[in-house]
Amino acid sequence: MPTDHAVTPWKAGVSRRIITPPPHVELAGLGYYLNRTSERVADDLAATALVIEDRWGQSVAIVAIDLMYCEESFTRNIRYRASSQTGIPPHAICVNCSHSHNAPTAGFIRGAGEINPEYLADVVTHAVEAITEAWQRRQPAVLRAGSAEVDGLTINRTRENGPVDRRLGVLRVDTPDGAPLAVAINFHSHLTAHFEQNMRAVSRDWPGELIDKLEAQLPGVTALYLQGTCGDVNLRPEFNNTHRSSEPAQRLFEETIRAWTHARLINGDTVKAVTSTVTLPTRRWQMEEITKPREEALYRLQTGDTTDWLSGFAKVIVGVPERLPLRYGGSVAKAVAAACRFMIEWSDSVLSDLQTRPEFFETEVQAIRLGDLWFAAHPSEMFTTTGLSIRKHWPHPDLFMLGYSNGSIGYLPDACEAERKSYAAYQSPKFTGQFPFTAQSSDVMVEGILAALKETC
Repeated sequence: MPTDHAVTPWKAGVSRRIITPPPHVELAGLGYYLNRTSERVADDLAATALVIEDRWGQSVAIVAIDLMYCEESFTRNIRYRASSQTGIPPHAICVNCSHSHNAPTAGFIRGAGEINPEYLADVVTHAVEAITEAWQRRQPAVLRAGSAEVDGLTINRTRENGPVDRRLGVLRVDTPDGAPLAVAINFHSHLTAHFEQNMRAVSRDWPGELIDKLEAQLPGVTALYLQGTCGDVNLRPEFNNTHRSSEPAQRLFEETIRAWTHARLINGDTVKAVTSTVTLPTRRWQMEEITKPREEALYRLQTGDTTDWLSGFAKVIVGVPERLPLRYGGSVAKAVAAACRFMIEWSDSVLSDLQTRPEFFETEVQAIRLGDLWFAAHPSEMFTTTGLSIRKHWPHPDLFMLGYSNGSIGYLPDACEAERKSYAAYQSPKFTGQFPFTAQSSDVMVEGILAALKETC
């Protein structure tokens, strides 16, 4: 759709850098002390940056990075270095992680992926280069927003028939003569299509397939996948590590093209970004919650006894604990030994400041406005009920929900999950080194994100 660039208020630029790790860098998640270094590269990881500028020269940058987590210091390094090169304010730069389990982590996960400082220093440099080049490539652009409701791909993995966010968000960026320049896609699911097919392969999983399809279909376009609200969401089982593993990417490709084709012009002409601090309530671990699993772990390590191992602390050690031995070549003994090692190391750590650590956790939320399209970014693995509550209370329909952004605080369970003391509520704070969130924490996050969004208006 050709458009006279004299009337478009926007400029945009996009750029990408490859961040595939060397073989000695550990991949993150899927178990404890696996030393899961890569043996091959299924597809390259990337840092892809999109810069948008309004008619007054105000800019924002969104960089999509194929890593599992990123902590605040990692984000801070990217923001301040990119800001010094471009003038984009640090608070107007968003770093979103795809949460691939076939990628390294830039956030702490006890026992489930060692941070490699040398590799992450390179990733920071490449992300800054991508943002800087995208800023240098700014050109007049036309922005459109599209969406689709995608049924039949995902399930709530924590409760039967539980909710999922089916909204696929699409930001279409064209040149004034209608040539595709960039497309950003926001969806909500763990990346579970391919990771067990080769646990030692570097991969973007299904978002990589989606991006490749879009870039092949739309010559000249650079695509970004922005991970959303999926703390309790997986692909449906029939798509995970089966002959149907490529179907989700194909379906999302078709829905994205449909939304891209029918996308509406974005109204307004203003870029605005806001960051604020949210203080989330947590609770102190009770001494019995530390000593009881520690004693069990010490006993099992000393005796090698694996009897009824799923009835003790290991019942929430991972999301599906009965499958954990598969990550250790089918050995229950090795799986139990790894879980026990984790529990001992965690208890040693938490006891050191159990009584002095405050019972709250401060973290950043970010809101970005592009005309009448909004982005809400936060550092958690948010549960669907929380994300849908934000959508319900925000009056504008085009809202991209970005989890795993600008930091890492692990799972943010909703009230139901916090009271159940499930994997997300009870184990996640152990591997992230935090106190557990409370039944009120998710509501506080909702209020904080809505307040940040309102500040952009």
